[in-house]
Amino acid sequence: MHHQDSTCHDSTPGKPTDTATSRYCDVFVVGGGPGGSTLSTLLARKGHDVVMVEKEHHPRFHIGESLLPANLELFETLGVAEEIAEIGIDKWGAEFVSPHHDHVQPYNFAEAWDKSMPKAYEVERTEFDRILFRNAERNGARTFEGNRVVDIDFHEEERRDPADRPYHATVTTEDEQGQRVDWHTAFVADATGRDTFLAQRHGWKRRNPKHNSAAVFGHFRDAKRNPGKTEGNITLFWFDHGWFWFIPLKNGVTSVGMVTWPYHMKSRKGRSLEQFLFDNIETVPELERRLADASLVRDVQATGNFSYSADRSHGERFILVGDAFAFIDPVFSSGVMLAMQGGVFGAEAIDTVLREPAQAKQALNRYDRQVRHGPREFSWFIYRITKPVMRNLFMGPRNIFRVQEALISLLAADIYRGTPIWRSIRILKGIYYLSSLGQCRRAFADWRAHRRKVRPLTPESDLRQ
Repeated sequence: MHHQDSTCHDSTPGKPTDTATSRYCDVFVVGGGPGGSTLSTLLARKGHDVVMVEKEHHPRFHIGESLLPANLELFETLGVAEEIAEIGIDKWGAEFVSPHHDHVQPYNFAEAWDKSMPKAYEVERTEFDRILFRNAERNGARTFEGNRVVDIDFHEEERRDPADRPYHATVTTEDEQGQRVDWHTAFVADATGRDTFLAQRHGWKRRNPKHNSAAVFGHFRDAKRNPGKTEGNITLFWFDHGWFWFIPLKNGVTSVGMVTWPYHMKSRKGRSLEQFLFDNIETVPELERRLADASLVRDVQATGNFSYSADRSHGERFILVGDAFAFIDPVFSSGVMLAMQGGVFGAEAIDTVLREPAQAKQALNRYDRQVRHGPREFSWFIYRITKPVMRNLFMGPRNIFRVQEALISLLAADIYRGTPIWRSIRILKGIYYLSSLGQCRRAFADWRAHRRKVRPLTPESDLRQ
């Protein structure tokens, strides 16, 4: 059932029906993106009364079009594998292009440690997010679009609603006509993405001092793509001030974005975002060649302050899911996978809290460990991806001690299934440190330069001008 207003009557057998003055649910999910939709689907399947609200209407535009092989197993779990395959273009790997090397370096997922996850997809997020959201509806979640959450009040002690149902929080929503509704709920999940509703409101959000980037991006038609099977592969182009993504989509459109540091955004100096993007594309010959006959199909946009995290991932009666908890950088396309995997972990934790209160603390602590694992493992590489030593390692991989296979597994997000990659990852990190020692003067100078680069110079509001 699909609802676009604040009036909802739950017809689920055995569930109390909401009245005009009382709204109740077991779990209230704020945000209808991949993390919120995954969480809502799985909790509804477990028999919980779930309400999910989204401030916009699907389909709505979003960046983050590149998925990872680890996503495919999640699609099977959710029952949307065929729908996603229909809207996606096959992504068999990634390739890296460096201005300091005369070759293109491919990484094929089929060459990972575990050969069972050989591909992923590139997708339009408008359709992708819509599919996941509607799937949550089909599985029994009550959904509302065009509704924003204006307040969440957590109660120190359990309260009872008129139907004698226990609740621990009151969530106030507002629809597009300005009508407000109070929802009583036993548990809240913040899946608001970069809006970071709870972290922002409670002062838990922290800028990452090790990393700070902004993105300027557009969508192009008639960009030159790789031939044959590799048409859908993502390409990363390094340049002097960061890197570019090149993501082919099934509809003939290609997403192109520049990820750069605050100091470089400052150099825009009055230029439009479109002109700034084009001026920088001209500094990357191979990317410029691929876009020589291409035309923009959507206005160039920008977003900043990529890297942040919240002080906490959960409380006694809430969790933060996906980007609402932490985000580092789009370089390895990990955002959607981490959000969806967080939804899986979150569903397990919330189910335990509601059904086995004595195990609640243990379940939430386990959730905390799980959702910190992914960002921690990706971040070590993300912090160093633009450094010359790391660039050289990526452009000249060797499989000594299976380090190349382990790296590809990391790029595929095969980090939760017990695949034994971590010894090889530690060896790869050791190779990086030894290589840095061999170039200690350059490495130190680069470290000092990086500290200057990540200083926040440009407010995010300026990026939209």
